[in-house]
Amino acid sequence: MKYVLVTGGVVSGLGKGVTASSIGLLLKACGLRVTSIKIDPYLNTDAGTMSPFEHGEVFVLDDGGEVDLDLGNYERFLDIKLTRDNNITTGKIYQSVLEKERRGDYLGKTVQVVPHITDAIQEWIERVAFIPVDGKEGPADVCVIELGGTIGDIESMPFIEALGQFSYHVGPGNFCLIHVSLVPVLNVVGEQKTKPTQHSVRGLRGLGLTPNILACRSTKALEDNVKAKLSQFCHVAAENILTLYDVPNIWHIPLLLRDQKAHEAILKGLNLLGAAREPDLQEWTARTRVYDILHEPVRIAMVGKYTGLSDSYLSVLKALLHASVTCRRKLVVEWVAAGDLEDVTAKEAPDVYNNAWDLLKGSHGVLVPGGFGDRGVQGKILAAKYARENKVPFLGICLGMQIAVIEFARSALGLHDANSTEFDPETSHPCVIFMPEGSKTHMGGTMRLGSRRTYFKVPNCKSAKLYSNASFVDERHRHRYEVNPNMVPQFENAGLSFVGKDETGRRMEIIELPSHPYFVGTQFHPEFKSRPGKPSALFLGLIAAASGQLDAVLKNYGHESKLLPNGISNGKPSVKTYQNGNAIKSSNGSLNGVYSNGNGVHH
Repeated sequence: MKYVLVTGGVVSGLGKGVTASSIGLLLKACGLRVTSIKIDPYLNTDAGTMSPFEHGEVFVLDDGGEVDLDLGNYERFLDIKLTRDNNITTGKIYQSVLEKERRGDYLGKTVQVVPHITDAIQEWIERVAFIPVDGKEGPADVCVIELGGTIGDIESMPFIEALGQFSYHVGPGNFCLIHVSLVPVLNVVGEQKTKPTQHSVRGLRGLGLTPNILACRSTKALEDNVKAKLSQFCHVAAENILTLYDVPNIWHIPLLLRDQKAHEAILKGLNLLGAAREPDLQEWTARTRVYDILHEPVRIAMVGKYTGLSDSYLSVLKALLHASVTCRRKLVVEWVAAGDLEDVTAKEAPDVYNNAWDLLKGSHGVLVPGGFGDRGVQGKILAAKYARENKVPFLGICLGMQIAVIEFARSALGLHDANSTEFDPETSHPCVIFMPEGSKTHMGGTMRLGSRRTYFKVPNCKSAKLYSNASFVDERHRHRYEVNPNMVPQFENAGLSFVGKDETGRRMEIIELPSHPYFVGTQFHPEFKSRPGKPSALFLGLIAAASGQLDAVLKNYGHESKLLPNGISNGKPSVKTYQNGNAIKSSNGSLNGVYSNGNGVHH
């Protein structure tokens, strides 16, 4: 096994995750099998209880692992399926060591950071690196490890020590260290400054790790004299100093690395030059070019609670993007804070209220993503009502589906106090209820998590067609509440169709309004399995409906040889279907190439 370690210096948020993903993609394009590990130095055992405001979205894996959003980048770029153990946290390591200590495994020794914690880290890395993640037998060729945080952080010290020991343990030719650092340009002087990177590398070397490659983040390509200076003071060959300058979208990063021969430097460091081919990124390049020339917009109103930070909905944004590129439309996300649509805002801040409604009404489609808590719920209900009554394409995910059911109960069934027991435990019409097996005392890891099967009950529905007329599909879940099965007959009699259910038939997984152009809600999170070349089926449905292409997509989707009307191949569905049985900010002001109204989007 060969290992590539990606570390970061100077400041956080330089895009280590995108860099690590791009390196993995580049090595995969060279014919190698690649796996990934993300190290997060925080004490939480996983990301499940962390606020999206603080840490971005919680990414969910097939095995139910709630992990850092960078694992989503790895899965999307490399088209692999990782496990919960591919995300290492300080909490997980200490928990495993303390469990051993309690069992008496250390035979009375004093348990210390060195060697017990550092040994546990190395053992974890070696064990997980050998787990196949690409659906093939046997281990991968290369494991890309990303160390979260910044060199010098107190909490990452045990990991730095462990990785220093690990590089010695696996030996030269099996370990390559890539250090991502910042080369700022001061407006006053206008020149690229190398001192921050020099200090960062000096700190790294002082901790026992020597970088083989420097990946420098800057607004533009590094000048030759700057490269020479970095080479001299950081003891890194000039040809191993790469620039990751600002680009229109992150799909350019693997191409940037390829153009600077990053793969040759890595393969040389890992003694793999003879085992790999020249990188084949033809399909990736073609898709990136299409992305760059898109001009006809498709406007999607994102009605949510965390609209102040786009990373809270990173996978949703990516899934929208994958679908819009397939439909040859330029994605424009209109961020609508759900609370701004409510009557209370109309009284307190009429301008904010009017602006929110203008954005909603000016959109081609409406998306209500998942979330927790009762803030903004009424605004989401109003958005679902607007989309339903005005025949605007709508996709509700998890809470978004539950919102659509509540709205339908109130409007179509006349049950004006219908609600979820999450928001009103005493409601007389509980159309959304707490799961029977859920825990009300513990937050972490107690939801219905990971890949579960959904069976299509209505063969001719839009969802089944989008999933290539599958009889069932596996998608990832993360929820505590679900539609009350006792009320389903009432809903169905009024025209709401529950087209997808679990194996028991008691859990409602997909809703549709047959009388509506595209009104779909899912209890699962389809965004987690969307890939650049294989967009999520239901997101593709939303974008196609919003851009007037749904009929063509429904007719053609699932037939690989055919092209959509826009000339883009439909690829394959992004999930297994069965028959019968730190974002890099772009130079043009877009966020990873996704254009938004800028309402409270910060980086």
